[in-house]
Amino acid sequence: MARSSFYSCQTLSVRFDTLEFFSFGGELQVTTGHTEKETAMKQWIAAASKREQADIVIRNGRIVDVFQHEIREGDIAITNGRIVGIGEYEGKQIIDAEGRYICPGFIDAHVHIESSMVTPSEFARVVLPHGVTSVITDPHEIANVSGTAGIQYMLDASEGLPLDVYVMLPSCVPSTPYEHAGAVLQAVALEPFYHHPRVLGLAEVMDYPSVHSGAPDMVRKLTDAYARGKLIDGHGAGLNGEQIDVYRAAGIRTDHECVSAEQARERLSRGMYVLLREGSVAKDVRNLASVVTPHNARRCLFCTDDKHLDELVQEGSINWNIKLAIESGIPALTAIQMATLNAAECYGLDTKGAVAPGYDADLLFLDQLDTVEISHVFKAGKLVASDRAYIGPKLTITAPPSTVLNSVRLNHIQAEQLSIPLPEHSSCSIIGIQPNSLLTDHLVEEVTIINGCFQPSIQADQLKMAVLERHQHTGHIGLGIVKGFGFSAGAIASTVAHDSHNLVVAGTNDADMLVAIDELRQVDGGLTVVKNGVVLATLPLPIAGLMATQPYEEVLNQLEQLHHALDQIGASTDFHPFVTLSFLCLPVIPELKLTDMGLFSFQSFSHISIWQSRS
Repeated sequence: MARSSFYSCQTLSVRFDTLEFFSFGGELQVTTGHTEKETAMKQWIAAASKREQADIVIRNGRIVDVFQHEIREGDIAITNGRIVGIGEYEGKQIIDAEGRYICPGFIDAHVHIESSMVTPSEFARVVLPHGVTSVITDPHEIANVSGTAGIQYMLDASEGLPLDVYVMLPSCVPSTPYEHAGAVLQAVALEPFYHHPRVLGLAEVMDYPSVHSGAPDMVRKLTDAYARGKLIDGHGAGLNGEQIDVYRAAGIRTDHECVSAEQARERLSRGMYVLLREGSVAKDVRNLASVVTPHNARRCLFCTDDKHLDELVQEGSINWNIKLAIESGIPALTAIQMATLNAAECYGLDTKGAVAPGYDADLLFLDQLDTVEISHVFKAGKLVASDRAYIGPKLTITAPPSTVLNSVRLNHIQAEQLSIPLPEHSSCSIIGIQPNSLLTDHLVEEVTIINGCFQPSIQADQLKMAVLERHQHTGHIGLGIVKGFGFSAGAIASTVAHDSHNLVVAGTNDADMLVAIDELRQVDGGLTVVKNGVVLATLPLPIAGLMATQPYEEVLNQLEQLHHALDQIGASTDFHPFVTLSFLCLPVIPELKLTDMGLFSFQSFSHISIWQSRS
């Protein structure tokens, strides 16, 4: 459909001179007391009562009613970015929906924008064409590197976007005391951020032992959020029912870490909201779809958590979750409700999540419901995406301050620092990759020993892995063995290594691992692939070693080069090697992980030896 036929008026874009007092989210910008609020209120009432024409009227659409699970018909009247009526209205601007479905904008209930490897403004350009108009983000990735300066950068860089970016404050920096991050954020450091209007609460509490033991600073973080009427998100990976009781007693109300129907039901029965996640590694929607019933669906919503840029561009974001949910048997209207009204109500976003009077005009036009085919995206009544392309206002990348740059503080590494001494005929604890899962297996296998040290084996798919502390020049290097990458040669390295984001490298030989480490030291962070001593491809990520300073199109091109390089070293195509590598460092996810302090067992919640004694 040609864009010119979309509007019944001659102009191709809607007039928004009436939005001078509003952000894209439809929230008032108070500058001179209550005058603007009163003016807006009068305008809403006047348009709703038809004493004045609405700014915009959308006609000939099939409205998705998320309250009653039905399709309605009627004009949608919009004034000052807000829906003021459904019925028969006249407007200064008429938009013909041409029989399409009209549903609320989608909400990603839990996402780390940094995992897209682009800045918030570029992230907005990527997800808006896929129908995501609001996100709840936790900036704990950059906070683990740059502390409060990282949180402030994400708030500044997401200001005034045609994407509502709400923030949950990082609760666990570092995620555990068993690794070294770039910062340690105690309750007193978080407190000032609660005054920011887009800060909704405390992000995923993942340090269960600190909650269970009543650790003073954790108790204060929980109390600070609770006392302010803020929300508290959970992270219940591997927790049983009794442990979830502890979380619920502490006021923790959500979990996005369910990987089985049993876990989801356990949390739902305890009054939690369950977020069905579909990211680049954790792909849980199909596993959890059977849990959703007419009785509990209102406690279920969607999130992506961590999703790479290339998959966001190709598949989309929450629209992809909805599509998978529908394919897995969840009714289309239920899935849309989960992605809109449920998420809005869970996070107290009273003007989001529905096509109804009093709600923000964040609207999607769908050609088909079941396949979630989006033709147009409106933010606060303004067209920002059409035919899967962003067409909103020009967005600029907020220049990063020096406090989030130059984050790879690493001395030159020698080959002997990567050696893993072992007795002859050793059986070792090995990290076993589970494709497309955050979980790993704790394998015990015999390994090859040469000159008293572990030798990687391509035949046995046993590679060497190292995590190097990169923040404080401590010199800590954790060493381990990983199985499942399937490399036939070379090495890969990344400064994206959840959650402390030290430098992580895995390879078939020490020489290529050393080249990869040095490459990331020189470019100040990023992703790289090396083979036979030659750097095949590198994506520089100078903002905290996590995000690029380039437009997403350029980053996407560099990612494509990385994928070609991965092919050259024989990497598995069943999962995303770099994303998988980044999560092999996360000790709060079962079962075996590697930190800069060594091999870590989730079961014992302690570091363990690589070598397994035969006694």
